[in-house]
Amino acid sequence: MRNKLTEGSILKAIFMLSWPVVAANMLQTVYNLTDAFWVGRLGEAAVAAVSFAFPILFLLISIGAGLSIAGTVLVAQYKGAGDDEMAGYISAQTLMMITGVCLFISAAGYIFTPFLISLTGAEAEVVPGAVSYLRVSFVGLIFLFAFFVFQSLLRGAGEVKLPMYIVLVTVILNFAADPIFIMGWGPVPAWGVAGAAVSTILTQALAAIAALAMLLSGKYGIKMKAGYFRPEQALMKKIFLLGLPSSLEHSVRAFSFTLMVFLVGAFGTAAVASYGIVTRLISFIIMAAVGVAMATTTLVGHNIGAGNNRRAKKIALTASLFTFAVMTIAGVVFWFYSAPLTAFFISGSPGVVKEGSDFIRIVSLTFGFAGLQIVLGGAFRGSGDTFAAMLLTMLTFIVLRFFSAYGLSFFWAQKGIWWSFPISNIAGGLAAAAFFVWGGWMKKNLTDDFILKREELEEALPQE
Repeated sequence: MRNKLTEGSILKAIFMLSWPVVAANMLQTVYNLTDAFWVGRLGEAAVAAVSFAFPILFLLISIGAGLSIAGTVLVAQYKGAGDDEMAGYISAQTLMMITGVCLFISAAGYIFTPFLISLTGAEAEVVPGAVSYLRVSFVGLIFLFAFFVFQSLLRGAGEVKLPMYIVLVTVILNFAADPIFIMGWGPVPAWGVAGAAVSTILTQALAAIAALAMLLSGKYGIKMKAGYFRPEQALMKKIFLLGLPSSLEHSVRAFSFTLMVFLVGAFGTAAVASYGIVTRLISFIIMAAVGVAMATTTLVGHNIGAGNNRRAKKIALTASLFTFAVMTIAGVVFWFYSAPLTAFFISGSPGVVKEGSDFIRIVSLTFGFAGLQIVLGGAFRGSGDTFAAMLLTMLTFIVLRFFSAYGLSFFWAQKGIWWSFPISNIAGGLAAAAFFVWGGWMKKNLTDDFILKREELEEALPQE
């Protein structure tokens, strides 16, 4: 696998790692859209409840997803350098560190759910559904975090198909479980909005258990010995600090959607429902770019670990240009089919369909720029420059998107919020391209320059 990632055709290597990751992310989005479809049968209030709750959940999930990227980067660079022992040790320490973070987030999130929902400005009829959905989700958050770590570590090692197969199974299970728990069936009561969260917990629990069993087997590119699970606080702190910028980056991205819900909420339930439907639709195409970015992180990490910086830069350029072209074409398709795409997820609400269709047409033609920023961010993370990727995300989603949405909403109501999306997409994509051309991100190699050096860890690293 190492030779395939560090030698030979770049396009072939990108495709080999990208398509399973893209497929897995597409399947994950189908998973979420299945929830949206069945919740949509319950009416506007139910759709709005999930629209208010989901960004909060996504914000907290993003902390774990971001921290796990440290595992991806370190495993990729150590595998690229041929140091499998360090890759296994890093994996075990990453797993323990993120488990501790998850338990804290789950407990705090469950306790403060009503307060978190109150911050969104949700209308009274929406609050009960949003609270129940979010609290049930917090109960099973550990399973989502466990699967994130599993995916991240294996992707760092270049094993991308196994996570895809597991996600496929969860999609099938969720497709069957959603109507049962949301609408009720036989002895199973109708849980309503909370039923979508119950279905998610059950399917993700099965996925997490299976995934961890496979990871611990040592058959998929990472071998973790029992001694590797001896907590090394100094090392876990270093991994945490490497992953922290990515965690903040993911959190900023998610928090911006929460802030946007707050802005949209001022214009009524119909506007919130439109926003929720369209952002979920957008997530379907954005996840394709995220998949390519994850593959790019792995490829860049392996090549920098192997000392092949020139190839790492060519990989980043090829992946970003390819993604820009594909997402621009997808944006054109979304533009032409904006109304039927929106109507599929809501029944009996022509106002929501009209507003959602307008939103899609405003943003869709800038999908390519969003993809450019996402994939180049993946390249920066693969080099170990997680801080640069974080700054670009903060620029795009907070400085550009939120503040332009806030200002424009005074003049054009929710339409002003919709226009903040293309503005931030274009500016963020161009900023990422400028940083890529500058090349400062190429100066890092964690196996040589970062504090995680083998000679500094000889005492901590368990010996045979």
